[in-house]
Amino acid sequence: MIFGKIEYLNLLPFHVFMKRFAKSSQQSMSMHYYRDVPAKTNQKFISKKVDAAFISSIRAKRQKHVNMGIVARSEVLSVLVIPHENSVADTESETSNVLAKILDIKGEVLIGDKALRYYLQNKPHTDLAKIWTQKYNLPFVFALLCYHKDKALYKKIEKNFLKRRVKIPRYILDEASKRTDVAHHDILNYLKHISYNVDKKAKKGLDKFYKEAKKAGLNKKR
Repeated sequence: MIFGKIEYLNLLPFHVFMKRFAKSSQQSMSMHYYRDVPAKTNQKFISKKVDAAFISSIRAKRQKHVNMGIVARSEVLSVLVIPHENSVADTESETSNVLAKILDIKGEVLIGDKALRYYLQNKPHTDLAKIWTQKYNLPFVFALLCYHKDKALYKKIEKNFLKRRVKIPRYILDEASKRTDVAHHDILNYLKHISYNVDKKAKKGLDKFYKEAKKAGLNKKR
């Protein structure tokens, strides 16, 4: 089984969980990881070269998924539009580029750890999740945990991951800090802005996103 692993900080708690899950589940022990940015992972999943992954919402609409994803209920700190004389998409992203167009926010889209580093420098920016929640009073779902097969396994992952708060060991926090050049306390503060539960309100936010994308002619097809 090949799992698409996106090594942004927003999924750090999930990766910690999966290490523990692999030790207690024979099926998950056979997992191998494909590592890349969201846009590339989307392509690999849709072409079935990856069995499961957190897939950008704009690509996940027709895919099998559990009620788990990457959700912002206010500002998210790592999906920004920064000043630029032109509108520039982030090549690592799909959903965030569409979101910027829906919200009609001009500038350069910046996502992931590089966006978080930019935010931490207190430079001018617009937080797309914050604008979305202010405008629609709904969470924004950036990605969904999608799979091609083994539904029972991913429902088990969903149930076990969402029922408890994952504590990140110091050594993993050290590694993440060195890899991303983001301080420990900034990582932990950032993770407070990330939710993984795609509850009823998050589903309403997702449906609203799909409607707005369709209205703007921005919805992706398989």
